[in-house]
Amino acid sequence: MRTHVQRKHPHDDAPDTAAAFRRLTGLPEGEERDTLRQEIINAWLPMAGRIAGRFRNRGEALEDLRQVAALGLVKAVDRYDPDRGSAFESFAVPTITGEIKRHFRDHMWTLHVPRRVQDLRNRVRAARQDLAQTATGSAPTVAEVAARAGMTEEEAMTGLEALDSFTALSLDAQLPGADDGYTLSDALGGPDPALDIVVDRESVKPALRKLPDREKKILYMRFFRDMTQSRIAEDLGLSQMHVSRLISRCCTRLRDQALHDQAVHDQAVHDQALRDHALLDQEVRDAA
Repeated sequence: MRTHVQRKHPHDDAPDTAAAFRRLTGLPEGEERDTLRQEIINAWLPMAGRIAGRFRNRGEALEDLRQVAALGLVKAVDRYDPDRGSAFESFAVPTITGEIKRHFRDHMWTLHVPRRVQDLRNRVRAARQDLAQTATGSAPTVAEVAARAGMTEEEAMTGLEALDSFTALSLDAQLPGADDGYTLSDALGGPDPALDIVVDRESVKPALRKLPDREKKILYMRFFRDMTQSRIAEDLGLSQMHVSRLISRCCTRLRDQALHDQAVHDQAVHDQALRDHALLDQEVRDAA
């Protein structure tokens, strides 16, 4: 026997489904129960759509919000227990609303923001809206927002920072006040080529300290004071050819020493990894 869900007037989105729910709880799994369950869901869909409408103009299409609200309605119907004595509407409204809020929290934020911070943002946003209606034209201060929202100034600052985390600008977006097409991507930094020089300098320092003083001086004059070989030879009383051989020999020695030190370091890391692996393998065998 097919059961028709009765509606109450004048609110068409709040039907009288008490009898249908009582009958639903007594039916076993099967086609008859599925049909009655679907009738109840269809009867309450207008209410779910009305709740979804409260969240329009927040960056999500209304049709998508209605689908989320319908999902919340299905969960409410499946979880509702008429024996608890409360009306279905009082159970369904917070369930549907919570489902929509979860959708915004999980799918609409550009950046991942903890739920606590999201709650602070919502309270701060509501406080600013209230203050805007009574303000004299100036933006409310952090202290005023905190007092209005009933939170500390530190929490208000956190909520205010989260106001800009819901959406993000494209890297191709022109920066405010920039008249020359300057975009966010133009403000991004890139790899610093000097980092490789830092690594090279640090790697040759040990070998550099071991060089004789004369070779150290020659290298300093050539590579730090940018002096020519002829000028270095004149200052030190050497021939230009001798200075050239000394520079070449020092550079070769420094390079070979740096490569040798790197090889020793890599081998030490490899040996330690093998020891750690063997120790872990032994612990696994002992535990077994």
